[in-house]
Amino acid sequence: MTAFRAHRVSTRHWVADDTLIVDLGARMRVLSSAPRGGGLRTTRFILNHQVPSHPLGADTAGRNWAHPSRYLRRLAETLGVDSDCVGLMTAVPMTQLVTHREERDGTWVEGFATVGVTNAVRAGEPVLRRQGERIGATAGTINLILVTNGCLAVPAMVGAVQVATESKTGVLRDHAVPSWTGLAGATGTGTDAVVVASALRGHGTWHPYAGTHTEIGSMIGRVVAECLLQGLALAAQWADKH
Repeated sequence: MTAFRAHRVSTRHWVADDTLIVDLGARMRVLSSAPRGGGLRTTRFILNHQVPSHPLGADTAGRNWAHPSRYLRRLAETLGVDSDCVGLMTAVPMTQLVTHREERDGTWVEGFATVGVTNAVRAGEPVLRRQGERIGATAGTINLILVTNGCLAVPAMVGAVQVATESKTGVLRDHAVPSWTGLAGATGTGTDAVVVASALRGHGTWHPYAGTHTEIGSMIGRVVAECLLQGLALAAQWADKH
């Protein structure tokens, strides 16, 4: 079996201890804005961990979120996951996890997302705080994890982040999601994070670019849009019940 065929198999994922665990099956190159393992690195595991709406400090169980990277490292060890994982945090319940997959000519893109918009904001707004609230301590976060068996050049990985952001913003604008400050046209939330995982060189079809004029860029855009659409619907249902 060739290395490329080996990477056609989908990733595995499951939820344990309020945490989405994405097992890539092998080490892949990952670019992210994650609080744990952010930047450009290689890893096999990606986590998205649910925390309370106001996670700063410690709870009655002694769990301390004041240092997200350290907390996520300890969590990974508890879950039996390599501590050099990439880790995200969100207050969106894992019951609202959404996924979507696109495939074309043997190349696929999978998306995993948790969508909250109570912290929505329009890019460029002055930095404001709700009365008595600390920035970054709210439930409204859009965490996006994108995995492809294609091999993206580093500039293409940056392009993938760009396309994912454009797609996310387009859906928010189409659905008239407002900023929490009351301004129209939110473009994201104040605590969004994005992860892009790509096959290592020699283990998938080479993609020097991933912009909106490319097939893989098109797939990324559709995956993100579908995840946002599903996530916004679930967020609205949750808000109606609470």
